[in-house]
Amino acid sequence: MKQLLLVLFPFAALAQPQLLTLEDVVALAKSQSVAARQATTQKQTNYWQFRSFQADFRPQLSLNGTLPGFTRSYVEAPQPDGTVNFVPISNNNSLVNLALSQSIWQTGGTIFVQKQLQRFDDFQRNNTLYNGIPFGVGISQPLFRFNPMKWDRRIEPLKYSEGNQKAIEDLERVGVSATGLYFDLLVAQVNLQIAEKNRSNNDTLFKIAQKKLELGKISQNDLLQLQLGVLTAQKDLAQARQMAEVASLRLRTYIGMRDEANAQPRSLELAIPARLDEFPVDMQQALREAFANRAAAIGFQRRLLEAERDVSRARKDNGLNATLAAAFGLSNRGQRPTDVYVRPQDREFLEIQFTLPLVTYGRQQARLETAKANQQLAKQSVEQDKLTFEQEVYTQVTLLDMLRKQVRLTAEADQIAATRYQIAQDRFLLSDLSVTDLGIATQDKDRARRDYILALRDYWQAFHSLRLLTLYDFERNEKIRY
Repeated sequence: MKQLLLVLFPFAALAQPQLLTLEDVVALAKSQSVAARQATTQKQTNYWQFRSFQADFRPQLSLNGTLPGFTRSYVEAPQPDGTVNFVPISNNNSLVNLALSQSIWQTGGTIFVQKQLQRFDDFQRNNTLYNGIPFGVGISQPLFRFNPMKWDRRIEPLKYSEGNQKAIEDLERVGVSATGLYFDLLVAQVNLQIAEKNRSNNDTLFKIAQKKLELGKISQNDLLQLQLGVLTAQKDLAQARQMAEVASLRLRTYIGMRDEANAQPRSLELAIPARLDEFPVDMQQALREAFANRAAAIGFQRRLLEAERDVSRARKDNGLNATLAAAFGLSNRGQRPTDVYVRPQDREFLEIQFTLPLVTYGRQQARLETAKANQQLAKQSVEQDKLTFEQEVYTQVTLLDMLRKQVRLTAEADQIAATRYQIAQDRFLLSDLSVTDLGIATQDKDRARRDYILALRDYWQAFHSLRLLTLYDFERNEKIRY
């Protein structure tokens, strides 16, 4: 069943109504709403953050130095007799270094190849010297220390996947919100339609009752009751119109509908969703898709890895920490830059720096035990979150099936109540039904209509919520991607 309902604005006669279906509203919200643009921006941010992480593991070419390095001052100069003299200096000590470095994520170290040239100008003596490294290769390698790069190689890809799936979830969450606002307006439109119909019917019945009173076929009390119904219908109509305008404004704002400047906004005409396709939702498949697609499921792995990483860091930082620095190459000096490359000499460098805690009063052990306790807490938290995760999916699958049946029942009740009201109205015109019974039939008709729309709202919100919880389209049997 498809029925078009109109939201009436004060300027409705001037504004052309705009027909929208539920699919239209959801598509508009996902394409142009502020929330959708935020989700897209966050996905782009996530992408560039991961690109930055990947770049850290690739060769880095850098040029650094000091140009110029001018100094003019007095410096301390020890004399042969043990005294000190302050002598003037005026020099320029410039340096340029070109280096290609590569991180070794397996060990946490860094290797590099460099080329360096240094120039020293002594302005006091009008002398210039060059010093350089035509070629050099070296390594800096932590020993017995925590290796963050090895853990980042395992955790950062999970963060990237988690961020991508969260962006899809955010767009599906936009669909859920848009569906809620769509039915808020649709319910308001139905209430407005009911209020207009009731006002019209009450006006007609009141006029007929006035004729019946003159003929003695109705009491004064029944006439007053009908007159009170007219006043109530007028009040309900004004309230329904105001609620419809508010609901329309909220929906337009959320989905990003903008009207041209100085133009009157067009009223929104919403269609009651008539499509209620039958498609099976297997519980086990829904759980598999949820654990395969949801950001939270990827987050379970990430949280356990991060807890394991923290234990490893606490254990590695609990003892001897050392760093090996070694370099080999060629170096030379001369009066001209080219002298650096003429018969250069060997250049070797080797250094091991270490730190060995001797007395810490149990600090390292306390840090290790804290990390282990946090790891246990993370495991327990993930276990509980998995149970909640499964329960949400299970509840939504069973709820969707129940709500589909509910829609059918309320649709049938709506038709029955409408038919019964028409019969009651005809009987009243024939003086075969009391005003009270007519009022009961009217209330039943209105209630059945509202119940049908509310059942539709619950079903479609459950439908989009299931998409959100599994990131899977069960109608098309495919994963949701954007």
